[in-house]
Amino acid sequence: MKLGLLGGSFNPVHHGHLAIARQTREALGLDQILFIPTSHPPHKPNGSLAPAQDRYEMVRLAIASDPSLAISDVEIRRPGKSYSIDTIRLLQQEHGARTQLYFLIGLDAFLDFPSWREPLTLLELCPFVVLSRPGLSFRSLSTMALLPPIPQSSLADLDAGRISQLEVSLGTQRLTYLQLPPCTVSASDIRSRIRRGLPVANLLPPLVESYILQHHLYQEDRDRTNS
Repeated sequence: MKLGLLGGSFNPVHHGHLAIARQTREALGLDQILFIPTSHPPHKPNGSLAPAQDRYEMVRLAIASDPSLAISDVEIRRPGKSYSIDTIRLLQQEHGARTQLYFLIGLDAFLDFPSWREPLTLLELCPFVVLSRPGLSFRSLSTMALLPPIPQSSLADLDAGRISQLEVSLGTQRLTYLQLPPCTVSASDIRSRIRRGLPVANLLPPLVESYILQHHLYQEDRDRTNS
């Protein structure tokens, strides 16, 4: 089985996350995408995060009707900050040798990858897939010290959409750069719209929108304004 690991705060999960998961699964021929909501991401401030259990429940509701998408609480049930190297090792133990894990990561997050815990070891654990992000260029990876040199022309072809993916050998593993259709939906914009009382129906699955309203999530600023 080929299982893609898609971690994130999902604060909240939205149509863009679901599109990225489905497009990546199809492009790489994966059997399933596993959403992994973070508990306490080491690289993000916790101030604007909804409670982990609420974010988990929103993802569960969003993917319930799609058997190609699944969810894991592996990071939520572990105390303290969530480090990817611990998550991958635990999931490898849980799923066994018959499941090949693929670690999916946005280009924005991958640019910070050298500062992660044990980055070189991480790259040896399983194949990594770097997903395009609006406003960022794959050519920016050409100077990352951890990676083998890649022709600028190949990265330029990827950025321009002349090719949709590029595979790089990385020791015993491989690294795939994947160009996806641009996603214009952002969780921060959704949170802002909710605080201002603006509609979000086209940005979120209906069950997620209902959950947010029912549990009064992301409305702190509005509540302070009205008090």
